[in-house]
Amino acid sequence: MAVELNTDINKTFAAALERSRKLEQEIQENPKKFRVLTGDRPTGRLHIGHYFGSLKNRVRLSKLGVPTMILIADYQVLTDHDAFSEISQNTKQLVIDYLACGIEPGPDVLIYPHSYIPEANQLMLPFLTLVSSADLERNPTVKEEIASGLERGNMKTVNAGMLTYPVHQACDILFCKGNVVPVGKDQLPHIEMTRLIARRFNEKFCKGKEGVFPLPEALLSKTPAIMGLDGTQKMSKSRGNAVMLSATEDETAAVIKKATTDSDRHITYDPEKRPEVANLLMLISLCTGEEPAAIAERIGDGGGGMLKKTLTEALNEELRPIRTRRAKLEKNPDYIRQVLLDGSRGAREIAVKTLDEVRRAMNMEI
Repeated sequence: MAVELNTDINKTFAAALERSRKLEQEIQENPKKFRVLTGDRPTGRLHIGHYFGSLKNRVRLSKLGVPTMILIADYQVLTDHDAFSEISQNTKQLVIDYLACGIEPGPDVLIYPHSYIPEANQLMLPFLTLVSSADLERNPTVKEEIASGLERGNMKTVNAGMLTYPVHQACDILFCKGNVVPVGKDQLPHIEMTRLIARRFNEKFCKGKEGVFPLPEALLSKTPAIMGLDGTQKMSKSRGNAVMLSATEDETAAVIKKATTDSDRHITYDPEKRPEVANLLMLISLCTGEEPAAIAERIGDGGGGMLKKTLTEALNEELRPIRTRRAKLEKNPDYIRQVLLDGSRGAREIAVKTLDEVRRAMNMEI
């Protein structure tokens, strides 16, 4: 049974990957046809895993001319974190990270916290009527997040907000009629839930008429999963295995110095047998564009010390202009607040129109 399940998962991912390839081509040909929805939870400053895994791609898409909604999911922090005292500060730090990495806010690029978009959150009630408790309980990503939250101590109990997390994500995506959502493999179940809700809403309330909501597509990341400097777990500030975008060059060097390698002095690129070494080589590759195997060959018998030195130099070179911009932005809090206010205003205008359409579809106009 397990083999059959894994085969189905692989088939589903293969199909999503093929759709993603076609979607990328369509975006290149007609960027204005799409609207991207992406974002982060304000649980802390961003690290290089976020940068290589998503931020660079957001910058690329926005510069292609794709209308882009960048959500700061502040409400969702409450689902698995008891501490909320730093949400406001973390929100502003996220904006600084976004801008420093090259995001340019404007009419087609909106950055906003979803707690400031009440019309979007108002979709939660009708959307909840379109899914069953079984739909929510079988979501594998939520199961993993619950297990992780309990293990790390972020959660003492599983609240209802955690279980309905995918429905809230559907509100975030559908209020703006986002039809492209850049995600990794582990987020595909959330996209499927959003598609399910959009389809059920259109079928139930829009019979014989054009549906209110598009079915969003996942744009899968081309960047491999960014592991932490321990080489065994996903990069995370809470695990202490991350390099923060806000770190100084000396702090970066100190963190990388503690990175895990192995006892073989000769450096080779072998992700299966030498995952820790391969991960550091991949990080260098993401900075320089050189193939990991070629980097390994160049380092050769230089050992772990040379590997870490090479990564430190490559990463500091890559992040230097970002850190320069970041330092300037830190000194201008009024501008950061204005970016959020402007983004919230623009997002609300979209949300009001969508909510009006939803009311009409459900025969709730007065």
